Amino acid sequence: MRRFARVALLCLGCAVCSLLYGLSQLALSLEQEPGGGGRDRQARDPAAPGARRQAGSAGRGEAGTERYDYMKTHPSEKMHLAVVACGERLEETVTMLRSAIIFSIKPLHFHIFAEDQLHESFKDILDEFPYEGKVNYTLYPITFPSESATEWKKLFKPCASQRLFLPLILKNVDSLLYVDTDILFLRPVDDIWSFLGKFNSTQIAAMAPEHEEPRIGWYNRFARHPYYGVTGINSGVMLMNMTRIRRKYFKNDMTPVRLQWGEILMPLLKKYKLNITWGDQDLLNIMFFHNPESLYVFPCQWNYRPDHCIYGSNCKAAEEDGIFILHGNRGVYHDDKQPTFRAVYEAIKNYSFGDDLVHSLLQPLEQELQKTMHTYCGRVYKVFIKQLTKSIRDLYARRSKGR
Repeated sequence: MRRFARVALLCLGCAVCSLLYGLSQLALSLEQEPGGGGRDRQARDPAAPGARRQAGSAGRGEAGTERYDYMKTHPSEKMHLAVVACGERLEETVTMLRSAIIFSIKPLHFHIFAEDQLHESFKDILDEFPYEGKVNYTLYPITFPSESATEWKKLFKPCASQRLFLPLILKNVDSLLYVDTDILFLRPVDDIWSFLGKFNSTQIAAMAPEHEEPRIGWYNRFARHPYYGVTGINSGVMLMNMTRIRRKYFKNDMTPVRLQWGEILMPLLKKYKLNITWGDQDLLNIMFFHNPESLYVFPCQWNYRPDHCIYGSNCKAAEEDGIFILHGNRGVYHDDKQPTFRAVYEAIKNYSFGDDLVHSLLQPLEQELQKTMHTYCGRVYKVFIKQLTKSIRDLYARRSKGR
């Protein structure tokens, strides 16, 4: 009996040891793969530890879509705005910068790409702006890749394609708002900057449609290349998460292998240069045609152009809330073809910082706009001052609270 008891006790001890060993191995495996399957969970959840690094190093030609960490609505203290100025664009560019300064809340950093002969003039004007601490700027020369500089310089308009290389030049800038020189801000830059917080996990840039009405659209009637959506996109106002742009591998129709931003530009130009009309904007349309999940589209009042009113009003969002950003393309600030656009430009150009915005800007502008009612755009002139009136009211309200 004693011998049997000792054997039973020995067997029980071995069983306990085996159980403890099994439990320790189970605990170790759980530490290595949290959630019972760490790799699968990481692939499904872009916010999981290591997912961002994994997406950034995704191999070319992979079937899955790159995913990115969702950008929380905590914008940096400084907003970055870029513009490219060549030729006779000095005054127009400065007027755009003035409009950005008037209503914006957070500090602005201007990245100005200009021909060398314009640098001193920009310095002289910008150094006189009275908003020290709120506005900083950096001047850059116009630069293109040396092996293809001639082709890029003569694409569409002089210097226009410079914008395509901003993610590669401004490597330390995370996000950027690019605008053409003929842009006027009628509300704070902060408001369009906030769209960065609305990007989903795959979106890298935001633009507005080229047209609201397909019957007068250019791309859907005349384009000889792929374009985004129903009527294409307009690149005169382009908000970019440049960190995501630099990281992304783009689908394309030139190779089954996905290409990064710096790799895809020249092949696109070589393939389509005989079929494109609007230069770099056409190349962007081609890129987002193949990568539609990467684009956030904002409403037409964020890029309001003559096409939205010269054939009759067709931007419903502007009719409801007013124009947020005015885009005077086709040179309408400098001729008499669209006096409504020119009146807004002249009012902001002639406004002196520090003057009363109601008496020195808004009221004189409304008087000029009333003189344009013989034109289609003039018939809806109130959309040109609806948001401007609110922006002025909000600015004075912020100043009152700050006292």
